[in-house]
Amino acid sequence: MLLAGFLLTAAALPQEAPVIEMRAPLPQPPRTIVLVLVDDLGWSDLGCCGSGYYETPHIDRLAAEGMRFTQAYASCAVCSPTRAAVQTGRAPARLGITDWIHHSSALARRAVANRRHAEGFEAPPQGKGLLTPVNRHWLDHDEISLAELLAPAGYRGGYVGKWHLGPVGWLPQDQGYAFNAGGCRFGQPPSYFDPYTNRAFPGGIPGLPPRQEGEYLTAREADEAIGFLERAGDAPAFLFYAPYAVHSPIQAPFDVTERFQAKPPTHHDQPAYAAMIAELDDAVGRILAALERLGRLERSLIVFTSDNGGASHFPATDNAPLRKGKGFPYEGGLRVPLLVRWPGAAKPGSECRVPVISTDLFPSLADAARAKVPRDRAYDGVSLLPLLQDPAARFPSRPLVWHFPHYWWGGRLTPYSVVRDGDWKLIHQYEDGRDELYDLVADPSEQRDLAGEQPERVEALRRTMLRELYRQGARFPAPIRD
Repeated sequence: MLLAGFLLTAAALPQEAPVIEMRAPLPQPPRTIVLVLVDDLGWSDLGCCGSGYYETPHIDRLAAEGMRFTQAYASCAVCSPTRAAVQTGRAPARLGITDWIHHSSALARRAVANRRHAEGFEAPPQGKGLLTPVNRHWLDHDEISLAELLAPAGYRGGYVGKWHLGPVGWLPQDQGYAFNAGGCRFGQPPSYFDPYTNRAFPGGIPGLPPRQEGEYLTAREADEAIGFLERAGDAPAFLFYAPYAVHSPIQAPFDVTERFQAKPPTHHDQPAYAAMIAELDDAVGRILAALERLGRLERSLIVFTSDNGGASHFPATDNAPLRKGKGFPYEGGLRVPLLVRWPGAAKPGSECRVPVISTDLFPSLADAARAKVPRDRAYDGVSLLPLLQDPAARFPSRPLVWHFPHYWWGGRLTPYSVVRDGDWKLIHQYEDGRDELYDLVADPSEQRDLAGEQPERVEALRRTMLRELYRQGARFPAPIRD
């Protein structure tokens, strides 16, 4: 049964972010800020995160010259909610974007035509028992994006790659980005090869007109990113680089795929996926080389992360030792790589084990750029800059929550919410009211469910989860009534 009160929506009041003292003066604001948000990259999909099959020397360089956060989380186990949270510093539940944005449905088309969000509930898949709240179909204009946050501090924003936060009228250029290449309603590319088309999408990717037949999309995106940086001249620049890789379709250049076919597999064993990661790494390397050539690298803040865990529900990657992957409430679906390179702030080769989440990037970049965060709304992130200076610094003890009140993957995955508080994690399944409890220190693979042994802890974590979700104004599933 559903938890009592879950049919209500709580009002969310503005919250002041905790103030944390810096251990030492920060470097001058970076001349360039680069945020790399990869699509569907798993927690262990990098060499610096333990993979012996994937090859990522350029991305590993970011870890070697900066900090790796070993317990970093996406704000959702699917893409659009995390992307919205990164842009705004606000939790998906607060934004009403708690699922990937389904832009092709009749409901979405009506909402866009009326320029008004659809409200209410959607019917469940056949055989399922809960109505689910309608997901929003775009990120509202009155939300403050990272580009809009950084513009008053002098940064010109450029966006390259996947957006998936709304159709025409709600694209990056409508949210403060002066340049947009490829950011549109698409959640995945029709094809990774120029002209980037398939039967369903013969027009290709808006904003990336065909250039050279057969050219690989990740290489093209790198060209667009480098062009933006070159045009910036001496002015401050903010590049949001969001490659479509490594989302399906799993496609890569044949010669690179062939290289991995000849390589002994580990628990990672998909050559084409490995080739996509290699192409991604090459693109990051080219961007780093361009920053160095332009004299910007040593005054650049570079953040690298993913929008959710690696896809494991089809042959893509394996997030072991973490359980499951994209879409799921387990660590394999939620935990992601997070690397930060900022000379003078992040100590080379350092690691931080503090649990952090996507919403933390917004206040972190604001602090780095000395940008003023508007205080007319609630935020859910905390600046990570003190941890960059000292990974053992005092940091606010806070619960992290995730909310996915939807069905996914044809109904195989049912609505859930999650809370992590300290070392403990609770997963609540709405359809049958079942709770799962895990000690993430003793059992990071989430193999031993302790809910039956510790009912008092379950109850306390459930109260914490509800308090945080109500604070965010979350909408909940509802039973079907005759």
